[in-house]
Amino acid sequence: MALALTLPVVVLAMGEMLPGIRNVLPATRISRWLQFALTTPVFFWSGWFFLGRWWKSIRQHDTNMFTLTVTGTGAAYFYSTAAVLFPAALGNAAHDMHGLPLYFEAAAVITTIVLLGQILEQRAHARTDAAIRALMELAPPTAHRFRDGHEEDVLLSEVHPGDVLRVRPGEHIPVDGCVTDGISAVDEAMLTGEPMPIVRNPEDPVKAGTLNTTGSFLMRAEHVGRDTLLAQIVRLVEEAQESEAPIQRLADRVSNWFIPSVASIAVLTFIIWLWLGPAPTLIHALVNAVAVLIIACPCALGLATPVSLVTGIGRGAQAGVLVRNAEALERFASSDTLLIDKTGTLTEGKPRVISVLPSDGLGQDALLALAAAAESSSEHPLARAIVAEAKSRQLPLAPATGFAAQPGIGVSAQVAGQHIQIGRAPDDVRVPIENATLVGVQIDGHYAGTITLADPLKPTTLEAIGELHRLGLKVIMVTGDREPVAAQIAAELRLDAYHAGVTPAQKQELVKELRAKGRHVAFAGDGINDAPALAAAEVGIAMGTGTDVAIASAGLVLVKGDLRGIVKAVRLSRATLANIKQNLFLAFVYNSLGIPIAAGALYPVFGWLLNPMIAGIAMSLSSLSVVANALRLRAAKL
Repeated sequence: MALALTLPVVVLAMGEMLPGIRNVLPATRISRWLQFALTTPVFFWSGWFFLGRWWKSIRQHDTNMFTLTVTGTGAAYFYSTAAVLFPAALGNAAHDMHGLPLYFEAAAVITTIVLLGQILEQRAHARTDAAIRALMELAPPTAHRFRDGHEEDVLLSEVHPGDVLRVRPGEHIPVDGCVTDGISAVDEAMLTGEPMPIVRNPEDPVKAGTLNTTGSFLMRAEHVGRDTLLAQIVRLVEEAQESEAPIQRLADRVSNWFIPSVASIAVLTFIIWLWLGPAPTLIHALVNAVAVLIIACPCALGLATPVSLVTGIGRGAQAGVLVRNAEALERFASSDTLLIDKTGTLTEGKPRVISVLPSDGLGQDALLALAAAAESSSEHPLARAIVAEAKSRQLPLAPATGFAAQPGIGVSAQVAGQHIQIGRAPDDVRVPIENATLVGVQIDGHYAGTITLADPLKPTTLEAIGELHRLGLKVIMVTGDREPVAAQIAAELRLDAYHAGVTPAQKQELVKELRAKGRHVAFAGDGINDAPALAAAEVGIAMGTGTDVAIASAGLVLVKGDLRGIVKAVRLSRATLANIKQNLFLAFVYNSLGIPIAAGALYPVFGWLLNPMIAGIAMSLSSLSVVANALRLRAAKL
């Protein structure tokens, strides 16, 4: 509504300067009344929220950006309204037939721009609800309760500790508990971030929200409702989001002295002109005092931050850095510590075949083709990796029959007249690297070779870590994986430090500890287990290839999931913050230099007074300089 009403006000106010529009404008008197009629609902209705914040800041003696904005727009609006309603009282006879200059367009434009900034900020805060909803949807709405030899589907709210539940393949586990009967591989990536499913035997614990992959089993419910680990993660995210302090804008800090100074100068101007000015003293005092407020009107100041942010956000999108929260872009410029999850962030996040080692006279491709054919009917992540490797090598896969899977043991099938068994490699087979998984292949009961799988580092990770160090960031890996794996990767990447075997809550606690020590902490991750830490960090960075929950909890998203995107984000944030500071400097310099002239400082020497129209032009030039400076971000090198 503000935008729809403001555009015609701008045309009416500025049209006189444009030859093509000048001839179609209404008569001057009608134009002035139209500007008044269109600006009034923008100032009072669209800007009602700002008026309330302005009054609160005055009442509590806590000046801020709203105090500055409404003081300037209010001066422009009420002066212009008086010029339209009571021209004679303001000395209209001393001016030409067009009457006193109006500044309705300044009041309308500033209100509209600041409203746009508020809307963008509110949309960013909506990410809290999105993250929490995505987390809660991980728990199934119903469970299969096993009682007296019969199964019944019940609502999750009806499950109590001690109930026996059936969990089928492909289902999310409904509550925390332990396996009582059956064996299955459970994907616990949401908790640990690790891509390899964990085999769960009787008496092993299972957690709500994790995914049962292969087998069916019975479990005994132990923690339900708000007591589950998933519910605790939800609460951690909620608490972290609610505790985030809003960034203290530089404009707010400067306005603490700027607003009282401008108001004091305006009052002093009125008094001096009323006391010492030429006749008519009241008119000269009023016009010059209002000129001080108008030239100090924060049009450029209102543009300084949002124009830079919008331009920076657009430049980031071109470079694959999506900014979900404009404050995150500002905060990242001062970050000095970067915590990074391992799986899916430093590594690819899924197993891949590293080597194929035949031991029975077969070639590598022949062994891989037989194993892939046998695994073609399996949904296990390791099986999918073996099949994917065979397809990448363009190996023909023979049809498999008699497929059978035993959770925790392996699979078997008939391929080209041979009985293929795939499972755990013998204990005497040496593991080539710490984070590798070995899969043994048997043909007709004879051991035929080993396939090594691992979650490899992304090709660009080492380069990106080096560049982050050159940018002055301390890089620390935080992972739920085992100590030997974490130590090996930390040494390979030359990280500053690492923490292994940490839970989602411990990740968040580490973020809080570092922030308490005065560090400016950013966290990069891609999993559900990273959501609490992403929310608690000053800047959360999610891989675009990660989970919806991680993305919803982050302020920045890297589209390609490439760590080099963090390097680009650092450069973008620093360039954007520097641009904002330049804009604020330009805005204040223009206004500050114009205030003494508007107050009549040159009148005793030269007899010069600042024509209100010149004040308006100076205000427009300051806005143009801010916009032009912000547009330089479009060419920023990332």
